[in-house]
Amino acid sequence: MEQMTIFDTNMNNQPLAARLRPQDLEDFVGQKHLLGEGKILRRLIEEDKISSMVFWGPPGVGKTTLARIIAGRTKSAFIDFSAVTSGIREIREVMKKAENNRLYGERTIVFVDEIHRFNKAQQDAFLPFVEKGSIILIGATTENPSFEINGALLSRCKVFVLQALQTEELTELLARAITDPRGFGKEKVNITEDMLRAIAVFANGDARTALLTLEMVVLNGNVAEDGTITVTEETMEQCISRKSLLYDKTGEEHYNLISALHKSMRNSDPDAAVYWLARMLEAGEDPLYIARRVVRFASEDVGMADPHALTTAVAAYQACHFIGMPECSVHLTQAVVHMSLAPKSNALYMAYENAKWDASKNAAEPVPLHIRNAPTKLMKELDYGRGYQYAHDTEEKLTAMSCLPDSMKGTEYYFPTEQGLEARYKKHLEEIKAWKKRHEK
Repeated sequence: MEQMTIFDTNMNNQPLAARLRPQDLEDFVGQKHLLGEGKILRRLIEEDKISSMVFWGPPGVGKTTLARIIAGRTKSAFIDFSAVTSGIREIREVMKKAENNRLYGERTIVFVDEIHRFNKAQQDAFLPFVEKGSIILIGATTENPSFEINGALLSRCKVFVLQALQTEELTELLARAITDPRGFGKEKVNITEDMLRAIAVFANGDARTALLTLEMVVLNGNVAEDGTITVTEETMEQCISRKSLLYDKTGEEHYNLISALHKSMRNSDPDAAVYWLARMLEAGEDPLYIARRVVRFASEDVGMADPHALTTAVAAYQACHFIGMPECSVHLTQAVVHMSLAPKSNALYMAYENAKWDASKNAAEPVPLHIRNAPTKLMKELDYGRGYQYAHDTEEKLTAMSCLPDSMKGTEYYFPTEQGLEARYKKHLEEIKAWKKRHEK
């Protein structure tokens, strides 16, 4: 009988990553903080007590695999749903099926891959069915759920953060792929442990990339007469064509790098800021994620010292959205340099943080009657709007009327600095307060 090799056309044509997809928790690599013995997610899966949840993490860390493991262990109907190819009509059809299942006493788990790609209307379509228990929603996203998923829907889901796989975990996975019959176990493959580790480092925490790269180097290895495949250094260099950047190697580097970018801009160091920007972009970070952080920085750390900083940041976000990488790298560079060179003020950030504290502490304080609207006769009879002073009716466009609750009269939150244009706003605010004090009754 002729010996079969991995090059035979009648072999399974699925990619290596698909062939090695874990079928149960015992084969799952990584995420020990969630799936280790006694950890919460493992207990929920083993006890079949799944509730609506969102898996948030970078690509290739097992979000979809976890959903499929749940599908194999749950007593519920399971529907796999893609946000890329589905719209409102498909959502309604799935919800109708789930509602029918509920009437017969069967739970339905709906897994939505890349849920961040759904718009607000599409996400809203899930909400009533999640609320009344027709479905258990499991979403997977590479984007921060706080920004990409509706608050009402997110509040009904438990968010589990999946971390990028460590180099050691990826090396273990690759070694298993060499010996597993579903992988290259039926072949004789010569590849060193150092090579496996080099692939693991190159993959930057992404199991899918690691397995894809391994498959590439094995398929391009030297084949001897006896069918033995040898992976050479030359093959490795050809398949790993770029230097592997340190990014998300431990699951924390993603946050470390955005912190480095933020702090470099805050410290008015454009060179460092551009370096950290390049580190993130060249490692494959989503430019829209960086752009969102720059938009936040424009108000948190620059604010009224240079109000145009926010305009630049938003424009950079829009440019990233329009043209994507690699072209948008220059727009992000412009925004990052602008933020670095702009005068700095955190007065807006501090103003809100202080007001937030009072707002939660004094949440029951009523709105003063004189600044309430009075659209009905009853409201007018109850003195809504009585005593309101319309600033545009005065020559100064000012009144001495207080707009805070009586118990908080005179409270101040915004303390402008002398930085940049904020010095001008500070002087103007001082003039306004002095005028109001002179005209108080």
